[in-house]
Order: sequence, then structure tokens, then C-alpha cells
Amino acid sequence: MNLELYPFFVSDDYKRYFFYSHGPMGRIQKRVDYTKINLDPVMYNLAFGDCDPVTGELSDKVRSNNKDWLIVLATVVNTITQFCDFFGNHLILVTGSSPSRNRLYQINIAKYLQDISPNYEVYGFVGSNTVPFEKNVNYNGFLVKRK
Repeated sequence: MNLELYPFFVSDDYKRYFFYSHGPMGRIQKRVDYTKINLDPVMYNLAFGDCDPVTGELSDKVRSNNKDWLIVLATVVNTITQFCDFFGNHLILVTGSSPSRNRLYQINIAKYLQDISPNYEVYGFVGSNTVPFEKNVNYNGFLVKRK
């Protein structure tokens, strides 16, 4: 996958990543947080969104419309690699804050699946079932694990 990325900054504990989106809406700080949600098997939740400029809190509901969504998504995916380098190849849960965001993730996983597959296992949620990711199936969320 040879996509443009934004440079990002990493917190001391390697669980929080910051970068800036650039586009017609200006310079917008983005944040990716990893939170452990399960011990056996070890699983982390990936939370992603805009940083509130006043509070610094992460908001995954904001739609910034900065016309750089592919660069933003590629940068978020790149944080997974660095996170796994530090913590190991654990399961990472990714769910959009809305059905349309899940659909955006699904479309791009499908589009780049050949590039992703050599390094990552990708699963989707269909109802309460976890199944290997396949194109043209609607998923409620995703699990990713580096090989």
C-alpha cells in the first residue's frame, strides 16, 4: 500500500497518536487512542477522531470534511503498525461511530485487501459472528491482527 501519510506524534506510552489533517477546512488535529478491552485474548479498541481544540478530548462524531479522508485513513492504519511494534500482534477492534463510517472502512479494506493481507488478518462482524473479511459483505465492525 503506497499511500500518502501524515506524520504523527506518539505519546510516551505508545497508546495515543496525534496528527494534523490539512485541507479546505484548515489544519485539524486528529487523535488515535488504543485501549485494552480484553485480556484473553488480548484485544485493544482503536478510537479515532478529531481533537476538540478547547478540551483536547477525542470526538468520533465530528465530520471535518477536509477532503483528505484517504490520507487520514492511511495514517490511522499506519499507527496500527507502530502500536503492534511496541505492544505485539494483538487483536484490534475497529468500529465506526456510524453506519456510514463503517461502510467507508469496509470499502477501503476491500479496495486495499490485497495490500493488507500479507501483513494483517482482517475479520468482520456480521451480527454477533466474527468471520474472515470478504468483499461485498456488510459488517458492523472489524477486527485486525498483524501476522
